[in-house]
Amino acid sequence: MGLRGEAAIVGFHELPAERKPTGKPEFLLEQWARLAAAAVADAGLSVTDVDGLVTTGVFESEIFVPSTVVEYLGLKVNFAEYVDLGGASAAGMVWRAAAAVELGICEAVLCAIPANYLTPMHPDRLPNMGDALHFGASSFRYGSPQAEFEIPYGYLGQNGPYAQVAQMYAAAYGYDERAMAKIVVDQRVNANHTPGAVFADKPVSVEDVLASPIIAAPLHMLEIVMPCMGGSAVLVTSERLARKGKHRPVWIKGFGERVPYKSPAYAEDPLNTPMQHIAPRAFAMAGVTPADMDMVSIYDCYTITALLTLEDAGFCEKGKGMQFVSGRDLTFRGDFPMNTAGGQLGYGQPGNGGGMHHVCDATRQLMGRAGQTQLADCNRAFVSGNGGVLSEQEALVLEGD
Repeated sequence: MGLRGEAAIVGFHELPAERKPTGKPEFLLEQWARLAAAAVADAGLSVTDVDGLVTTGVFESEIFVPSTVVEYLGLKVNFAEYVDLGGASAAGMVWRAAAAVELGICEAVLCAIPANYLTPMHPDRLPNMGDALHFGASSFRYGSPQAEFEIPYGYLGQNGPYAQVAQMYAAAYGYDERAMAKIVVDQRVNANHTPGAVFADKPVSVEDVLASPIIAAPLHMLEIVMPCMGGSAVLVTSERLARKGKHRPVWIKGFGERVPYKSPAYAEDPLNTPMQHIAPRAFAMAGVTPADMDMVSIYDCYTITALLTLEDAGFCEKGKGMQFVSGRDLTFRGDFPMNTAGGQLGYGQPGNGGGMHHVCDATRQLMGRAGQTQLADCNRAFVSGNGGVLSEQEALVLEGD
């Protein structure tokens, strides 16, 4: 059971990462429309071909989000989906779109995640962004288990919990700070060759990473994502429309999804992530193995996230991740190309759009459109998604035509 590989990404658009908004601020609905139009144009298709849509939240509509977006775009769709999986949302959107296409529900599905946090009417005022920003938690509301059992005791945000997992890893397997810093350095090299990356013009060394402040031990500042403005979109279509497009189709061959908990306080073992379950499913569905991948686009909100994903997806043995990254060149020039557009540690993290950056990274390579970072022979890619604190995870296997 699973996908047959009959749906493809045929167009994409990724906005440059911006530390602060520039130009005229937009409503998220405006940005959704701009991203969607650009992705369709990139594919060489028409907006009239679009009959499906998958979205995450938009600030302008608390409920009825897909229909609000459809109405704003002037579309009439046969498939509308809302995905709320944090950083795992993008990969989850893609396989849902592919499934809808393979089921014959629709032929062309837009998947977009805008990330411009200011509105044009009041550029000095944030819209209601909820508990996630104000409390560093997803639910401060009365009756929430998080509000009762975690927030009052200071278990807030992401830095502390991810650092806690890194400390657990150190206790179980040892910890090499230079190996972790190398993940940042290699991805920064990729970002230095990627137009639009927030760190495109800022090289970094292992010593620079280790000299950056400790934010939550053992994590240094440069091991933590750079929040930014941005956003991205992809267009997923049937084979019929894919053959009409102007780029090499990127077929969605396999996927896996697992959501076992919300808070890491409820994880049976935070060092064994959901990726252990979903990556084998994705590879089996696609009929390939980790060794068949020409590049990987690994969700990297923190260096510990990338390390655990490499291990749990089967690219190296459990507990051997630090030796693995130390012994390989992770840049686009290397023997294990990873996050060739810089990843979130180098390109930037535009909210949940950071997950779509990884989809675009792999798509760009498989289409042969990666510019200076283009790999010589890239036909298969693995993409991971991660939401919360290693709690919502996705895996995709993509293959060029």
